[in-house]
Amino acid sequence: TMEGNFTNEALQQQFNKFIFKLEQEEYERESISWAFIEFPDNQDCLDTIQARPKGILAMLDDECKLGQRGSDRNWAKRLNEIYLPEKNQVVSDNTRYSSTKMQQAKGIFCVRHFAGNVE
Repeated sequence: TMEGNFTNEALQQQFNKFIFKLEQEEYERESISWAFIEFPDNQDCLDTIQARPKGILAMLDDECKLGQRGSDRNWAKRLNEIYLPEKNQVVSDNTRYSSTKMQQAKGIFCVRHFAGNVE
């Protein structure tokens, strides 16, 4: 589910922040010799899902407020207009959102997070 993926992303971000980023900053402050550990920063994925007003969940809230006029396909169409604005674009600029032309015709999209693509 979208909520489960969002929760996993948020937990991964917290883990990265507290285990890697803050520890490495402390090592630098204390002049401790260490080798920098590269780790994925998934903030762009969290932003794609939660940012207001153009995040996936914010736009879902907006679609739900339309009542009977709202639909899954309309929601997906609006997301595609935001994340895939170029005519033949199928992957968003931040690479977290994608929808092939066939998926777009069916109102389907994918979010790429640390575990891979989720449709």
